[in-house]
Amino acid sequence: MSFAASSAPPSTKGPSTFSRRRALGALLALPVLGVLTACGGSATAGNAQPTQATSPLATTVPAGTTITVGDPSVKVALELSGLIKELDFKVEFANISGGPQTTEAFRANALDVGSVADIPPIHATWTGLDVRIIASVFRQDAVNHPLYELGIAPGAGISSLQDLRGKKIAYSPGQAQGALVLRILEKAGLGQDDVKLVELPSTGDVYSTALASKQVDAAPIGGVQIKRYLSKYKADGASTLRHGLRDDPGHLYSPAKVLDDPAKAAALAAYVEVWGKAKRWIEDHPEEWLEGYYVKDQGLSREDGQYLIDAAGKADLPLSWTEAIERHQKTIDLLAKEQKKPELVAADLYDTRYETIAGTAFAAAGKAGAA
Repeated sequence: MSFAASSAPPSTKGPSTFSRRRALGALLALPVLGVLTACGGSATAGNAQPTQATSPLATTVPAGTTITVGDPSVKVALELSGLIKELDFKVEFANISGGPQTTEAFRANALDVGSVADIPPIHATWTGLDVRIIASVFRQDAVNHPLYELGIAPGAGISSLQDLRGKKIAYSPGQAQGALVLRILEKAGLGQDDVKLVELPSTGDVYSTALASKQVDAAPIGGVQIKRYLSKYKADGASTLRHGLRDDPGHLYSPAKVLDDPAKAAALAAYVEVWGKAKRWIEDHPEEWLEGYYVKDQGLSREDGQYLIDAAGKADLPLSWTEAIERHQKTIDLLAKEQKKPELVAADLYDTRYETIAGTAFAAAGKAGAA
């Protein structure tokens, strides 16, 4: 297997209770098949100048290379599509997702790459963990296909973003939902002093439950939680409110020290290529994805699964990260200001040697399917 990649990017830790044994307990070892390709990086908190690896990506993966991947949904797509057979090295899939789990696993040297939104790489860097983004996916017409909507508690009296003044809002610093809350306040012309931020973890149905019990007046809820919240509580006066912002970034990111290993870097480049193909397969095979992932793997009803497929719309895997980095910089600047964190340069979070790999694979897979 070969892939297109930029030759080189421009120049531009702490203990944990998460053990490698614990992480490996979640692994699904999958030896897989093909011949592949390669990558590197480094970034620190505060004002230290990050360094970027500049070695070109290798064109083969050395024998005996293994990578550990926290990307549960794409694992299913690779299996359903048969794309897993294109990998010619061992991949161990860990049932790890989201920023906190992924960062913890990175610190324990138990994971080589994870799938997250745009906030975890920022916070990892602020806590001294040197990471790099190696693949990105967005949504076409993103404002009209949001990941999150503001859930509004029954009787909260919120029908516009400006109505958030004086209200209690669920807030999870360090995660995408927390950053979205700050962006929503900014759009509404409000500051943190104008509302009461209630720190709650944004996992499972925590936010929906907090809304229903009126612990908070508003909270960003996503995916099927939107549908379920309205189904359960609309009769009581619950509602949701569109925020009108882009909230669609999705990234693969890795510790810089992993990317400094030529063998793992090569394997990750190969994984990114197949990841791009998997994103196209998901889009082109909605029925297989509905049944194989949402129903069989996630245990959702067909109705809930179809709701999520419709809500997602079409994927966008750009060949250039320029606009994405500009948007990421605005988010970083807002978080740095509101959370009193050091300034960061968004471009330093990206290993641009991977910039074109996923997008090229996504586009090529679409053309191949249409042929």
